[in-house]
Amino acid sequence: MTNWSQLSHAYGPADDIPALLERITAERKAELWSELWSALCHQGSVYPASFAALPWLARTAEGGDREQAVNALVLAGAITAGAGQLHGDGELCEAGQLRGAGELRGAGDVRAEYAAEIEALLRAVHRYRRTAADRADYVHLLEAMLGFEGVEGWSEDLAWGLGNEEFEVSCPDCEAGLFLVFGEAGHFSTSHDYALSEDVAGRPLRPADPAAMDGIGRRLHDLAVADGQPGVAHALTYVFGAATCPDCEADFPVADQVRADC
Repeated sequence: MTNWSQLSHAYGPADDIPALLERITAERKAELWSELWSALCHQGSVYPASFAALPWLARTAEGGDREQAVNALVLAGAITAGAGQLHGDGELCEAGQLRGAGELRGAGDVRAEYAAEIEALLRAVHRYRRTAADRADYVHLLEAMLGFEGVEGWSEDLAWGLGNEEFEVSCPDCEAGLFLVFGEAGHFSTSHDYALSEDVAGRPLRPADPAAMDGIGRRLHDLAVADGQPGVAHALTYVFGAATCPDCEADFPVADQVRADC
């Protein structure tokens, strides 16, 4: 049985987590999930208590309530994406900090310890991904899938970019800050805040040819097509396409710069 009082989360000892999990099970309120996110995956940081919550998240994901399952899968995906952060397993001092942690644990240790839970989460994310009607749910489930699989980089940044229809990167040559926009606002790169101006100096993005895509880009595109998500598939051709810096005219692959900057 988990000794939550000996684990930490973003705000100190994790002995409040069991009661919070019980409330989420009983009340199904969005604000309770937000509270759990804040404690277990605060701004992308994870903690010993985060991984201890994976069994509960896996059970919730395997339940019959779709909304609860999707919430559990997205949070579990973010937690497993952070497994590469080193964690101690020592006792908590009064200030809520670890002491006497002994050996630090990395991604391999965490994934080995929770292998059964991650396997169950991966089965569930495939099931819910294939039947997702909402685009936002779909891209978050796609990102969670990558987290369970241990795919670095995209398991933390894909949903944000696809959801907001933009990535913020720096030019690899002149280092200008750029918006790479792909969606209702158009498909272009710009160094100006396009949301605040009607006259934006930009350069068109060049989408990848789906037939020529390979690697993770090809896989994600093909999944989106198979899952009946043509809008996501189309957006992915721009994410794995090419851009031109409007300031220095340097050409670069979008995906490479997203991975370098995020």
